[in-house]
Amino acid sequence: MINVTRSSLPPFEEYCAEIREIWDSRWLTNMGKKHEALEAALRDYLGCRHLALCVNGHLALENLLEAFQLKGEILTTPFTFASTTHAIVRCGCRPVFCDIDPERFTLDPRELERRLTKDTAAVLPVHVYGNLCDLEAIADFGRRHGLPVIYDAAHAFGVFKDGVSAAAFGDAAMFSFHATKVFHSIEGGLAVCRDAAMLQTLNDLKNFGIHGPEEVPFVGGNAKMNEFCAAMGLCNLRHLEGEIEKRRRVTERYRQRLEGVAGLRLNPVQEGVKSNYAYFPVVFDGFRLSRDQVFALLAKEGIHARKYFFPLTNSFDCYRGRPGFDPADTPVAAHIADRVLTLPLYADLALEDVDRICDLILG
Repeated sequence: MINVTRSSLPPFEEYCAEIREIWDSRWLTNMGKKHEALEAALRDYLGCRHLALCVNGHLALENLLEAFQLKGEILTTPFTFASTTHAIVRCGCRPVFCDIDPERFTLDPRELERRLTKDTAAVLPVHVYGNLCDLEAIADFGRRHGLPVIYDAAHAFGVFKDGVSAAAFGDAAMFSFHATKVFHSIEGGLAVCRDAAMLQTLNDLKNFGIHGPEEVPFVGGNAKMNEFCAAMGLCNLRHLEGEIEKRRRVTERYRQRLEGVAGLRLNPVQEGVKSNYAYFPVVFDGFRLSRDQVFALLAKEGIHARKYFFPLTNSFDCYRGRPGFDPADTPVAAHIADRVLTLPLYADLALEDVDRICDLILG
């Protein structure tokens, strides 16, 4: 069986050595030494000073939205994982959905002016599959209208534009370190911000607002990463570039086999971007088989691709009947969502298996 992804793991002995200190100290959570070490390592890797580890990416995003004290509407995209839209709604704001760029599948910045109202409070674009958004156009829109830009960068850890990490763009960014990601800490997430004062708020939000044994000046929640997850993050960060290189080889094999095939659309390679090769989406648009037929064909052979992202978040059952939740308002996103399939991609996927997948698709 070949799954759409498979978690990378460090050598077993390396992880055991990393958690040895945890066993000795019995300090299992509450920002211990491993948590501190991982935050320091991430600051170096990302080139960002102000960041806060979290138990997962979703709470990192909710905490960022709360830290900005947003009220009203947030311009975003429906072509994303459930977490993005749910975070906006759970924080008491209303998502306003912009359509997507048909090439990179990220928020189309031309939509921003059209969707802007007096109630717009922020922009929440999403880097998709490791494809970066139109950073310059979105930044320009945010500056002209005095709106914070908060990136959902769950797919973009390890992505750099002209040598600058995806973490450095916008006023803030969230990363997911879920087990399925290029870099993971089993479960985990990261909130990054430009403002040093906001970092204190993020730390308050993730630890009940506690500043000391007898000092609680802030109403916060619990979003702390435990020491075992931090230890896994430390191990995986050491191997990250090697893992990305293995994923590059898999991606290049897919491109060799599928590029230029009539009825198949692949994402273009972004100029100046060092990719993390997070996902390999294919749009079946005019191909001899539909997306769903290819999905079923692969599944019959024990190969599990993923309709990702389908359905759009603006068509979720839980939002049915709410104003603004209508996939007809984002026709490009709807078109892609009905036709896109992410093929299996992970570091140790054999090139022979890539060929088998491509042979099945091409018939």
